[in-house]
Amino acid sequence: MSRLAVAFLASLACLASSAQAEQASVRISNESVPTLCAEEDNVDLRFHSPSVRRFRIEAQHPAVIGAIVQDSTAPDFTNCTITDKADHRFTPRRVVLHDDATLTVVGITFDKFWRPERVPVTVAGRRDEGFHLVQLFHKERGRAPYEFLVLYPVDGYWRIKPRPPRHLRDIVYGTSFLVGPIEVMQRPVVNLVAIAFDPASMTFDLTFKAGGTAKLKVDAVDRQRVAVEVALDQPVVNGPFAGLRSMYVAETNADGAHVHWRAPGENRWHQSPVMDFQGGQGIEVRLGRNVASRHNTSSPDHLLSAFQD
Repeated sequence: MSRLAVAFLASLACLASSAQAEQASVRISNESVPTLCAEEDNVDLRFHSPSVRRFRIEAQHPAVIGAIVQDSTAPDFTNCTITDKADHRFTPRRVVLHDDATLTVVGITFDKFWRPERVPVTVAGRRDEGFHLVQLFHKERGRAPYEFLVLYPVDGYWRIKPRPPRHLRDIVYGTSFLVGPIEVMQRPVVNLVAIAFDPASMTFDLTFKAGGTAKLKVDAVDRQRVAVEVALDQPVVNGPFAGLRSMYVAETNADGAHVHWRAPGENRWHQSPVMDFQGGQGIEVRLGRNVASRHNTSSPDHLLSAFQD
């Protein structure tokens, strides 16, 4: 082998080693509790690191997506006792905050909600407040607008879903994620004091009540995934910086049934049923399903990766 070839291979090895070193590890804790109610977010994974400031969240189709003939999307309140009280009343509204050839942004105010807060939302310089839901719709010529992202400003919950495969007209949301300092107020929440969205760059700017800011950039919306790049201005040192909330009743009745994670320094994936998961260290973490669910059959798996300080 020539000296040039040896030097080239050595440089590749150095680059690979550097790339591996840049992958930070996070601690995953599991606060999930059992339930018999398919409408309760009883799966609760939280991500901790005193130094991580950047990471990536992807929603990807489940492995069974190609075998789905008829989706199951209806709510199932069997064995449910809902304790949250939506006793704060509002004047219902639906406001188109932005509309162009490729994107529509809509703000929704419900007639009742479980929290009274009003969070200012600014879209392309236009400020409004009082929304309980912000929706993003992808647009293509000749096709109906497709909702791929929703944000609940009052409690900091996000949901994303890829565009459906060609044999399905739509897919459903399942798992939610949280970004920022998580606090428990009846349930885990992220308290926001301001949200701004720039349609040109597809970037959200968040300001947290607990201190600090974050940018969430929508990096991809296609038939395989929706990907969001997250950048915190400072690490969250006194608690989790992100979370996944989902539903598990049984293996065949779940939005998220298994945790897959890659531990630092290991060339393999670990796997555990979500209710048995004892937590651990990971450089990549996936919450998903191995078999079809009779509830929210098409809802996507979620992957958190690319953790960086």
